[in-house]
Amino acid sequence: MEQNKSDQQNWKTRITINPKQCGGRPCIRGMRIRVTDILDLLAAGLTQEKILSELPDLEMDDINAAVRYAREKIDHPVFAA
Repeated sequence: MEQNKSDQQNWKTRITINPKQCGGRPCIRGMRIRVTDILDLLAAGLTQEKILSELPDLEMDDINAAVRYAREKIDHPVFAA
């Protein structure tokens, strides 16, 4: 379980948000590769391996971090009034 906690924190360090870069959109490790770029490639059917070959500065952990970031952003409680 300890490794799981470490993994949960590690992916968050790969996502950076800089108001002066990419319009403040979340990017990977300060590069100009946006989380949405990775998600769009996955949605288009590219495998993780193909994405890594197309964007050689990426690492597999970056792709996983993008997916986890998206999951966290959409997984929020909804309160009924």
